[in-house]
Amino acid sequence: MTGTRGGVRGALARIRGRDIELKSPGEIQAMRAAGALVATTLAAVVDLARPGVSTADLDALAEQTIRDAGAVPSFKGYHGFPGSICASVNDQIVHGIPSGRRVLADGDLISVDCGAILDGWHGDSAVTIPVGAVSAADLALSRACESAMYAGIEAVRPGGRLTDISYAIQESCRAAADQDGADYGIVAEYGGHGIGTSMHMDPFLPNHGDPGHGPKLRTGMALAIEPMLTAGDPETRELADGWTVVTEHGGRAVHWEHTVAVTDDGYRILTALPD
Repeated sequence: MTGTRGGVRGALARIRGRDIELKSPGEIQAMRAAGALVATTLAAVVDLARPGVSTADLDALAEQTIRDAGAVPSFKGYHGFPGSICASVNDQIVHGIPSGRRVLADGDLISVDCGAILDGWHGDSAVTIPVGAVSAADLALSRACESAMYAGIEAVRPGGRLTDISYAIQESCRAAADQDGADYGIVAEYGGHGIGTSMHMDPFLPNHGDPGHGPKLRTGMALAIEPMLTAGDPETRELADGWTVVTEHGGRAVHWEHTVAVTDDGYRILTALPD
């Protein structure tokens, strides 16, 4: 689930935060267990997502998978959020509420964000899933976002700065837009965040900006890295449900996320599938 301090000013305020939780190697391993469960849950959701399946069906599967492992869904009840996943379809960017009335159709794109708490530690990850036969343009948009996430991950190294990650995401998005001959928008109001004993922690991680700013990356930090891209204008608005964020002009949106730890050697993806 995204960090949601409003706009660029909110982002700048939070990246100056000093109170950043550092984890021991054992605590990082505990986070890896939570992250592996999130990855397994998302893999099950991907397998179920097809035309005729509702987003409530996906939510029920995710919750059961998490609870069967002795964990708790991070999202359910978080500030009143009613689901165990965020299920954001087509023009919905993030925080879509699962519903039995939202039935997936051929050609849909659905971004599923999932979190779990295991033994007090959080994992958080998101994928965008093509449903049935999806247009080439939508697939390219999703590939661009996924590639931008991995570009941000590659920028994680001790001694670097937080916005080195932001810059890597931004430049990957620009390169993909040039390569695809497309107009991709980076959503500015929402971004990544620190994570560990809570789901949302300092620092806030913007998905764009110049390198060399913000806190230094230190071994033991954990970050949720999560770009969100739109087809065209990235302006957003929130629906009356108080959660779902959509593109202002109806363009498609995608969202990819991994939880990553800063290690002595660079980075470790904590929400990859178990080996």
